[in-house]
Amino acid sequence: MEFSMKSIKGFAAEAATAFSRAVQYTEEKLGTSEKTELDAHFDGLASRSDRTKHWTERLVSRTDAVLQPNPNTRVEDYLFEKLDKKREHPSNLDLLGQDMIEAGADLGSGTPYGSALIKIGQTQQRLGAAEREFVRAAMTTFVSPLKRFLDGDMKTIMKERKILENKRLDLDACKGRLRKARSMESQAN
Repeated sequence: MEFSMKSIKGFAAEAATAFSRAVQYTEEKLGTSEKTELDAHFDGLASRSDRTKHWTERLVSRTDAVLQPNPNTRVEDYLFEKLDKKREHPSNLDLLGQDMIEAGADLGSGTPYGSALIKIGQTQQRLGAAEREFVRAAMTTFVSPLKRFLDGDMKTIMKERKILENKRLDLDACKGRLRKARSMESQAN
């Protein structure tokens, strides 16, 4: 691997910048260095974006838990979603309905008990289909837009805030160096 002088200088400059930011951040936390205060309007927007992110993540998490109460199934569904594979698994209502229909058929559809089991089983299967439709609709119209917001806009907001914080740290470090240089100059005079 060949390193050019340019790449070594670039790496050294990036390392110096990162070190300078770390020193500035640490000095601010220790109270030995000034921190440039941001605009009150910006602070309000930053606080609002933090709250929006927190509540959106929480709503997505809670909605996922309501739509699929079994955490193991949620993990399986998440993995299949990441692999871009569709997986249809019968719900508990579907399974109960199927068992009731089979039990009713085995006991005889002409008997009152068998007939009732078949009717209730069919109703359970319709409930299962309605539940699947509800989950599908909730995912496409509610959860997916929120996830897209978190993955798109909110990620961009957080990235831009980090860039702004880095620029502020750079500015404050430069101000500190300028103050030191002026004080040394005034002492020299």
